[in-house]
Amino acid sequence: MKLTITPFQVHKRVPLTISRGTNAGSTNLWVQAQADDITGWGEATPFSIGSVTQTVETIQTDLDRLAEALATHHPLERQKIEAVIDDLEPCSAARAAVDVALWDWLGKRVGLPLWQLWGLDLAQMGPTAVTVGINSPQGACDRIQSWLTQIPSIRSIKVKLGSPDGIAADQAMFEALMEKFPQNAKVSVDANGGWSATDAVEMAQWLKERGVVYLEQPLERGEEDKLDKLRDYLPVFLDESCFTSADIPKLAPYADGINIKLMKSGGLTEARRMISTARACGLGVMYGCYSDSAISNTALAHLGSLADHLDLDSHLNLKDDPFTGAVVQNGHLVPSEQPGLGLRSR
Repeated sequence: MKLTITPFQVHKRVPLTISRGTNAGSTNLWVQAQADDITGWGEATPFSIGSVTQTVETIQTDLDRLAEALATHHPLERQKIEAVIDDLEPCSAARAAVDVALWDWLGKRVGLPLWQLWGLDLAQMGPTAVTVGINSPQGACDRIQSWLTQIPSIRSIKVKLGSPDGIAADQAMFEALMEKFPQNAKVSVDANGGWSATDAVEMAQWLKERGVVYLEQPLERGEEDKLDKLRDYLPVFLDESCFTSADIPKLAPYADGINIKLMKSGGLTEARRMISTARACGLGVMYGCYSDSAISNTALAHLGSLADHLDLDSHLNLKDDPFTGAVVQNGHLVPSEQPGLGLRSR
């Protein structure tokens, strides 16, 4: 098996501001796994959650190590490959890129899209959210209007709160947005750990009164034992607190659900394991993304029918995504019936 690693740059149509700062784009890594005249595609995206950062340089180094170590292995030798990867302990984004590429390769080998290979039902998939970042009230309204112009069928919206200017600024922005939400749209809020415990309780009650469906990562990672009072008002999903299935049993007493992202989990293999673990622990499941292209969001869309909530919109906010895959249909991000991930380069 030959692994080829190619950097590519992506730039956001609209920079996204969250409680930790603003992101306008990134350098991602396109991974191709080649064997038997079949090529599978994967992607590694750098990310930071404050306490954990994976840079493009770190990811590239780990992918180079994996390419060398896996050169003598065939994509069908998944158990052996997993053992090699475990021994090398690469960062999760590098692992994700290889894992997704191997699944894409397998789908192409057997001539089936991954959702069908796994026996899933696309009809059970919910809509994907589009994200409105922290902004002035007018800026936030302009952003939701631009989303509606781009995708008139929006049925789910995630609003980023946790403004450095405090919860009064959060409330002013959200109040302005309420007039712009499409009728019957599902609305969630993600604070990215930007609130204090006291402010979080006040905001949970305030947001419940305004029809918000669930609250994502209201407190910083490590403060999960302070979430009980918030859960009296809204279900709480954890993102920055949860990387892999090993985290889930420890978090289960403190949350209502977890957010799975390919770059945190290490790929589709671990994402499927996380789904099963979360369900066994009585938790809900949502999917999210970083500055991912259509490669990663299409990959998770193949598992879309197994999630309660989806937030796979990063590629929709890119000016220069080199790839196309799953498409938005009536607010849903739907993968094709093409083998593997069903991706194409532009």
